[in-house]
Amino acid sequence: MRYPSLLRPPQKAIISTFAAKCFISTVAEAGPSVLSAPTEPRSQPPEDELRRKRRTEWKRRQNGQTFLDHAIIHVRAGNGGDGCVAFHRELFKPYGPPSGGNGGRGGDVYILPTPHLTTLSSVPTRPRAQHGGHGQGTWQNGRNAPPLIIKVPLGTIVRELPRDDPRRAKDEYEAEAEALQGLSPQERRARMREKRWVHYPEYADDNAQREDFKHAERLLFEQEREQRRMRRLRAETPIYLDLDKPEEAAEAADPNAPLGHRRAEPRGHLVAQGGAGGIGNPAFLSPTNRSPKWATRGTEGERISLSLELKLLADVGLVGMPNAGKSTLLRALTGGRARTEVAGYAFTTLNPVVAVVRVAEDGSFDGDADGMVYDETWIEEAYEQELMERGALADALTRNQRRALEGRGELGDALAELEAFRFTVADNPGLIEHASANVGLGHSFLRSMERSHALVYVVDLSAPTPWEDLRVLREELEQYKPGMSTKARMVVANKADLLAGPATDGSSSEEQVAEARAKLKRLEEFVEKEMRVRGEDADGVGVVERGLDVLPISAKYSMNLRKVVRLMRTYVEEARRTRSAS
Repeated sequence: MRYPSLLRPPQKAIISTFAAKCFISTVAEAGPSVLSAPTEPRSQPPEDELRRKRRTEWKRRQNGQTFLDHAIIHVRAGNGGDGCVAFHRELFKPYGPPSGGNGGRGGDVYILPTPHLTTLSSVPTRPRAQHGGHGQGTWQNGRNAPPLIIKVPLGTIVRELPRDDPRRAKDEYEAEAEALQGLSPQERRARMREKRWVHYPEYADDNAQREDFKHAERLLFEQEREQRRMRRLRAETPIYLDLDKPEEAAEAADPNAPLGHRRAEPRGHLVAQGGAGGIGNPAFLSPTNRSPKWATRGTEGERISLSLELKLLADVGLVGMPNAGKSTLLRALTGGRARTEVAGYAFTTLNPVVAVVRVAEDGSFDGDADGMVYDETWIEEAYEQELMERGALADALTRNQRRALEGRGELGDALAELEAFRFTVADNPGLIEHASANVGLGHSFLRSMERSHALVYVVDLSAPTPWEDLRVLREELEQYKPGMSTKARMVVANKADLLAGPATDGSSSEEQVAEARAKLKRLEEFVEKEMRVRGEDADGVGVVERGLDVLPISAKYSMNLRKVVRLMRTYVEEARRTRSAS
């Protein structure tokens, strides 16, 4: 007796069809459900802490912000198609052999890191792959479903939720067990048979009495038990992916690959396998059963719950109190290309913003221009509106025209030809005292700076005690992740122009200048005495104790920024050399 070598567990989603004497019945699918209680007791955070955390997440979603740096998704692979019960019919052959086709395989689910994405907001929370096609008469097999590729940004951490996590959805076996609860043994057996077998019309009871069918059913359940055992073994090593590099197909990496052939696109990492297709009735043909009137259904695709956490790949991260001038500094470093919100109130930036700084051989960069002033956003918008009303922008290029000229290389960009180095800088929301207790915006956004090569403290030099702000920033970094403050390399004393304000005659008074120099000197002494950190040397071999560089600047008027860019470039080059050597 010949039986299929690959039989699989049951399937839920079935489509009712009637074609070429192929009969497939309909079974309703049980919807997804969430575990009501974990298998092991878990300590729950206090209600006040959860309420503060929800409030900080709500604050970060204001003003139409769509940035998302963590998400829980429930992935479901495609179900396999059903096998077909059919018999060949043609002229002068009224009783032909079995001709039912096999079902197609369900779609697999892959996760692919994509460089052009910067947020998880485009990732669906319940991705579903397509189901395989059902088999048909005249030995026609079902169509295999295409794979589903979930694109995520570079720097995403993918973790499989453990079985005791209350956020985890039930897998395919747990969902079936829940659907069978409360049924009698006879009803359970009938329900399980209905979900695993396809019968020729009006032959279900007759098939159940045949010894050939009983033997095939025993084989099916034995292989299903083996399938469950393998699934439990795989659950002991949950999925963990650190997607910090773009995927590249093997053919693309091979320089000797043949030309003129289509290169295979990378699919990414497999996280859920599609169900196998059902077996048609020709596979059950035997000497004792010449007209098998049953076939198997396709198996259900895997269900899995994943936690996605985005850690942006920024070379330099800016850390500072609210309204310290971080957004203005980022705009000044990029020549205004970073469209960040700048205003005179706290918590203007609600989510991290990453921009690229381009540096030429002589040390110049995008924002290295005399007389450039980066004011508050509403002031600049009002100025642009005034120019539009006067007609001064009538001959200005539109955004689409600029893109077209840039694509043809007709739009002049002097720095693009002289560019010798580039790195990325991340602007983050303001960090205040007790942010670890979800005060303000909390500190969950600091995950975007965990991968940064260097951190830069930005303090307001016009504040009464900027050194106390530094102390708070360092403590909050350590509260978020111990050892994170060792990545700090520089202290930027912003708004230095406000200390030496104009006197009555239009010049700076000597008292103001002396006060500014005394405050800067005290800040330098505090940094040298209290803010020294231990880190790797320039070669990445030993551990040395180093101090932080202190630079007074004015981001609004683009003053002393060339030295800031030069030091940032040095930090990034050292980190990249160390990483390449390791």
